[in-house]
Amino acid sequence: MDYSTWRHRTVEVEPSVHIAYIDCPSKSKKSEQGVILLVHGFPQTSYQFRYVINPLAAAGYRVLAPDYRGAGASSKPATGFTKAVMARDLVRLLNALEIHEPVHVIGHDIGGMIAFAMAAKHPSRVASVNWGECPLPGTSVYAEDRTTHAVQQFHFIFHSVPDLPLALVAGRERIYLSHFFQKLAYNTAAIKSEDVDHYVRCYEQPGAMRCAFEVYRAFEQDAKECKEWIASYGKLSLPALCLSGAKSRHIDDAEEMFAEVHQEGTYEVIAIRDSGHYLAEENPEMFVVESLHFIERTTSGSK
Repeated sequence: MDYSTWRHRTVEVEPSVHIAYIDCPSKSKKSEQGVILLVHGFPQTSYQFRYVINPLAAAGYRVLAPDYRGAGASSKPATGFTKAVMARDLVRLLNALEIHEPVHVIGHDIGGMIAFAMAAKHPSRVASVNWGECPLPGTSVYAEDRTTHAVQQFHFIFHSVPDLPLALVAGRERIYLSHFFQKLAYNTAAIKSEDVDHYVRCYEQPGAMRCAFEVYRAFEQDAKECKEWIASYGKLSLPALCLSGAKSRHIDDAEEMFAEVHQEGTYEVIAIRDSGHYLAEENPEMFVVESLHFIERTTSGSK
């Protein structure tokens, strides 16, 4: 892969909190088509988009892939892990880069929650939102994952317990992170040993696992804020897409979940074939094709 055009930079989004990001300019000879913002999940970083950044840029888009606060090369602060705050970080990133036109936001897993929060609370900054592979806090699907599906989603509760998870996982990051890759991937060749090495190095950093757990501890506050937002302002009307793995458990609930938070007729759900949870790594080609088709339909005004 050609990384020669990728710029790795950081920007301060609040005092002593820096967001690291990849900035890849359009690789097309045509004029730039817009900006795509990629938001990763757990237990990953912007590295999860390594296969899709260049193809998206080749289609004429400037591509930004930040490490959200607490992950990768970004700062490891003590607070600020509600998805509303994490979405605000990304708006401030855009401001720092003097990107004022609406962008196309694509979020996966935790990044999906952040993408939704950004679309809800900063709609003027979002041209379209593409999110999935997560039970959005505040929906009935999320509530069921904390109860009916609590064994499958054990980490939602485990990560919320103060202190104990960090004590148990410290020094065992490889065992813990590998559990999620082994359990949730369908294309088992997609995430190679060297990829796991990369993620483990990232989460072995001082403060990284603590921040990862804080992201989950904020879920109940996220749920409260989501419900209050929908009650006050109604469902989102922005063009929305849900990409979910055809072999992922999340595909079964995607339609129901989107109907709770998006207006009828504004969204669609597409299954990524031959993929479990890790779409951009298990089937990057279809991830790119479907994401671009959606953006092009949104840009042309057709639904």
